[in-house]
Amino acid sequence: MASEAQAPPGSGPPKPAARADERARMVAEPLEARADERARMVAEPLEARADERARMVAEQLEARDVVDERVLAAMRRVPRHEFVPPSLQDAAYDDGPLPIGHGATVSQPYIVALMTQHAHVEPGHRVLDVGTGSGYQAAVLAALGACVYGVEIVPALATAAAERLARLGYAATIRAGNGWEGWAEHAPYDAIVVAAAPPEVPPALVEQLAVGGRLVLPVGRRFDQQLVIVTRTASGPRIEPLIPVAFVPMVGGPAGAAGDHG
Repeated sequence: MASEAQAPPGSGPPKPAARADERARMVAEPLEARADERARMVAEPLEARADERARMVAEQLEARDVVDERVLAAMRRVPRHEFVPPSLQDAAYDDGPLPIGHGATVSQPYIVALMTQHAHVEPGHRVLDVGTGSGYQAAVLAALGACVYGVEIVPALATAAAERLARLGYAATIRAGNGWEGWAEHAPYDAIVVAAAPPEVPPALVEQLAVGGRLVLPVGRRFDQQLVIVTRTASGPRIEPLIPVAFVPMVGGPAGAAGDHG
């Protein structure tokens, strides 16, 4: 029968402090060893296809009327191809919207940039993204330094967007919910950006704006929509029309009433 291994005479069991140091080292070493790997996992999608993003910004945004340098820089950084289905990644930087499933789309790069520009987002601003979809607009807002909250009515899209944003290193809090009602818990917002068209401006979204805050959204029925800016002033909302647009209709409705479906 094999004999048991013996500790050297007088050595006794390891002291608790020594064991604590050993356990801490066992935890820390794997975390430190993989820190570079985790940083690379975040950095690689951001670096991939940078030339395509630069071309998209030059040809689709700067060639039109997007002039805010911070917005242009954010659009150059955010990897749009990470926010579309794998089968459509080759078309991620094309000049148009793309389907992302569940009847939803990710907006045309120009429209994302234009709406962001008119939202007047500054670092530290609290911003609500209504109709988060795949999370692309939320990522652009986060790249500008905003504190981003997102509401998406399709639970599967909300879950996937939250996971995607976290994986890519964008700080945003996303939940499934009715965009008509906004997210009152985190109001007031300095800006609200909406990626689906209600037939009229939802009153709850105006109420959740800070005074001086800006709500940028499409409004109208199918084939008759206008992108507008609603600014909340001390005397009430001021509405400024921008351009004709074509968005999917906002579903849900006030207090959960049935709305249009795309």
